[in-house]
Amino acid sequence: FYTGFDSDNSSGDFSEANHKVAEMLDLDPHQSNRTGKHNGETEIQENGIKRHRTSLPAPMFSRSDFSVWSILKKCIGLELSKITMPIVFNEPLSFLQRITEYMEHIYLINKACSHADPLERMQAVAAFAVSAVASQWERTGKPFNPLLGETYELTREDLGFRFISEQVSHHPPISAFYSEGLNKDFIFHGSIYPKLKFWGKSIEAEPRGTITLELLKHNEAYTWTNPTCCVHNVIIGKLWLEQYGMVEIVNHSTGDKCVLNFKPCGLFGKELHRVEGYIQDKNRKKLCVIYGKWTECLWCTDPTTYETYKKNEKRGGEQKKLKPSEDVIKSENDEADDMPEVQDTVQFIPGSKLLWRINCRPPNSSQMYNFTSFAVSLNELEKGMEAILAPTDCRLRPDIRNMENGNMDVASKEKERLEEKQRAARKERAKDEVEWHTRWFHQGTNPYTGTSDWLYSGGYFDRNFSDCPDIY
Repeated sequence: FYTGFDSDNSSGDFSEANHKVAEMLDLDPHQSNRTGKHNGETEIQENGIKRHRTSLPAPMFSRSDFSVWSILKKCIGLELSKITMPIVFNEPLSFLQRITEYMEHIYLINKACSHADPLERMQAVAAFAVSAVASQWERTGKPFNPLLGETYELTREDLGFRFISEQVSHHPPISAFYSEGLNKDFIFHGSIYPKLKFWGKSIEAEPRGTITLELLKHNEAYTWTNPTCCVHNVIIGKLWLEQYGMVEIVNHSTGDKCVLNFKPCGLFGKELHRVEGYIQDKNRKKLCVIYGKWTECLWCTDPTTYETYKKNEKRGGEQKKLKPSEDVIKSENDEADDMPEVQDTVQFIPGSKLLWRINCRPPNSSQMYNFTSFAVSLNELEKGMEAILAPTDCRLRPDIRNMENGNMDVASKEKERLEEKQRAARKERAKDEVEWHTRWFHQGTNPYTGTSDWLYSGGYFDRNFSDCPDIY
């Protein structure tokens, strides 16, 4: 799920569900089958680079005894941002950490920086934009809503970047982020404002907000907005995700544009996960066609080859046949509605160039909320880290930390305590007529689109955290 369900305006009507969840789970973290290193036991590889953890401290619990609908049916007609969901539907990450997963395929930014040809740079940027949503595949757990003023930082010397984000607004919920290459080769920044809609059988999250990538060596800036994310079967059946909508990536320096269509799956699922589009120059001449699936891979080929292939396909030419299980999805009206297993189902067009392929997930991913290897490492709290982190960093949130460790009863109580503390702080500010001031970002205008945006104010990595709010 996207963020947006929990609220400091919540009346607390569903708080008893949190306690019920903890009681029914009856988890004992000391008896759970733990794997991997404990926090603080980070290994160092022979090349001197840190080895990040490969599993969570405790396996995830089963949600089979719980229904999202049991909560949502009481909320029809209400604004989704004012619903408090039981912790059983969460995953042990904050939405700020989920945003950081954009950086999992940072090699695509590095590839864009290295190309001399602007078309190849746009191809790499397009692949990066698609890869940014790939980690959501089968991730039906809801990230924790960031508290107002919450932050998350990540420095990965092995990957060549550092990243900082802050929850700059609670109503509406807005998360701002900024990342830069350690070699001063790129800047990546933006703000996300998920607009949630409940359609009865599904929940739709429209991620409003501009994403900007600057390639400093080439003096280029690209902007785009992510596709819409939809979670199906919230009433009955297996939860599954799809991404759909048009994504337009603009190179503000050359006038080149990449238009990507994330296709809705359709009644029989023939378009499930498919992405198709093209890159055009400032004169609207098509330079290449891009096709693939956001859950698998992305290819590009020249327009003539693509059109010839499509015409041959319509005439019944020899094509790779998909297995029925890959080609068909049951109607959403079917109570047993399910998402088919995704395999390598993209029909390859001879002569195409591979732009991106999804990373293999760790073998125990299904017991870890379907996290990627990158996601598994995000909440790792290494020895000595607390002394240098901002006191508002997600890693220090007691509800997320306890959930990760399998302490569901404590996690549920801590979540409730933090929400109450946030409500009390908001009431106190209103009483004293004190405005909230963001710490690391300020509201301004995106220099390339001219639209409203949240921009990094700088200074975070100077580590002066004396005026950070007390939110935990």
